[in-house]
Amino acid sequence: MNNVKTSFSIRDMENLSGIKAHTIRIWEKRYNLFSPERTDTNIRTYNLESLQKLLNVTLLYNNGYKISKIAKMGDEKIPALVNEIISEKSEKSHALNSFKLSMLNFDQSLFLKTYNGLMEEKSFTQIFNEVFIPLLNELGLLWQTNTISPAHEHFISNLIKQKIYIHTEKLQVESPTKQDEVFVLFLPENEIHELGLLYINYQLALQGYKTIYLGQTMPIESLEDLLKYYNKIRFVSYFTVSPTKDEIDDYFERFNELLKKSPGSQLYALGYQIQELTNDVVDGPIKPFKSINELIESL
Repeated sequence: MNNVKTSFSIRDMENLSGIKAHTIRIWEKRYNLFSPERTDTNIRTYNLESLQKLLNVTLLYNNGYKISKIAKMGDEKIPALVNEIISEKSEKSHALNSFKLSMLNFDQSLFLKTYNGLMEEKSFTQIFNEVFIPLLNELGLLWQTNTISPAHEHFISNLIKQKIYIHTEKLQVESPTKQDEVFVLFLPENEIHELGLLYINYQLALQGYKTIYLGQTMPIESLEDLLKYYNKIRFVSYFTVSPTKDEIDDYFERFNELLKKSPGSQLYALGYQIQELTNDVVDGPIKPFKSINELIESL
């Protein structure tokens, strides 16, 4: 039998729905919306059906339905009404909830059903910006609060990666239309968080640029090989956890030495650790960006 998560604390319910635990308790006591079980130490626990109901109730509540009216609806009417009111305004919220449920239960079928539904109405770029980025931002909070485990995060992240690979490959069948410069995408040593970099690779291919994707944990010395083949390189990298705060300045000073060997080449840098850079390290060849959209818009 699959070992899926079927029991949730009230804190889990709060983190997954965005509804405060105090409010959930009020809805439970005043309107009998949920019937949690109690542990031997009198702590509330909620089953998967209660979580699904809370997510549906949250969608209705956020769309103007009074909680007193929702409470009078039958358990069959609530999901039916949710399906009726899904529109441009609420589609994002519904998709986020579905993706979170698919993650919690390692349910690939639900992920694909939700994703394919979005693809009927939106482009992949719209889905990534409007749904996947908010979802990934939420995952960070859920992981920090122990609502999900690393296995949950890896499961959903790899499904998103699969979609990026598929859309990127479709673009790369044709030769790039912009041949005047090449983008080399890599992650520094000990850095493995590549989802953002993969999406940048897709966006560059979408705009017709030639890209060379090198992936995770690349030493600076290995990048020097590219200089033998190309004169004008736009290196692109994400710095999420590595190099560390104490190492970041030294890393960029070393990268500056690499760029001096190839006048006209640059490094486009993104990620959390960029904020740790001192001003004297960042000069002409090295350009920090606050977001993927900022980088794409600069091209």
